[in-house]
Amino acid sequence: MAPRILLVRHGQTEWSLSGRHTGRTDMPLTEEGRRTARLLGERLHRAPWEGLPGVEVRTSPLVRANETCELTGFGDRVKEWDALMEWDYGAYEGLTPDRIQAMRPGWNIWRDGVVEGEALADVAARADEVVAWARSADRDVLVFAHGHFLRTLGARWLGLDPSFGASIRLDPASLSILGWAYGEPAVERWNDTGHLG
Repeated sequence: MAPRILLVRHGQTEWSLSGRHTGRTDMPLTEEGRRTARLLGERLHRAPWEGLPGVEVRTSPLVRANETCELTGFGDRVKEWDALMEWDYGAYEGLTPDRIQAMRPGWNIWRDGVVEGEALADVAARADEVVAWARSADRDVLVFAHGHFLRTLGARWLGLDPSFGASIRLDPASLSILGWAYGEPAVERWNDTGHLG
C-alpha cells in the first residue's frame, strides 16, 4: 500500500471566525469548533474509516490543533510535532487581510509574504519534512494542523510551488486526503466538510 496523508484543519476559533491571521497565538476552539471536531471524530470512527487502525497521528503543538485531535478521538496515540505549526505571520499576527490591504494595497500573502515573520520558503521546507515523513513507510498518517500550513503541504505533496496553496481553500474542521493516482501524487479528497451537515 502506498502511504496516504489525511489532513485535518483544526476547528473554529474566535480569530478564524473573524478572519484574523492566527499563526503562533495559542487560541482555543470556540464551542462551535468543539462541536464540529466531535462530528468529524464520529465520522472517522464509522465505516469506512473505523477509527483508522494503524494510522500514525501527529499534531501541531498549538492548543487549537491539539484540542481538535482530542475531540476527534485520536489523543491517545498522537505525538506533537513543531513542523506542523501554522505560518509565523510576524507583524501581521491578529490582523485581517483587509487591515493588511489598507497598509499594503494589493497585498497577497502567497505572493508578498509577511513582515517580521516566516518566509513562504520556510513554511514549504517544513511541509517538505512532513511529506518525506508521510512517505517513509507503508502506513497512512493523520495530521492535525492549520489552514495556511496545510494548504502549503497540499501543494508540496503534489510537487508544486508552495504558492499553489492560494488556490486551494481549506475550512475549519475539514478532512482532506492526499494519496496517489497512476503512481503519481494526487488529491483524493479536499476540504471535505460533509460531516458538518
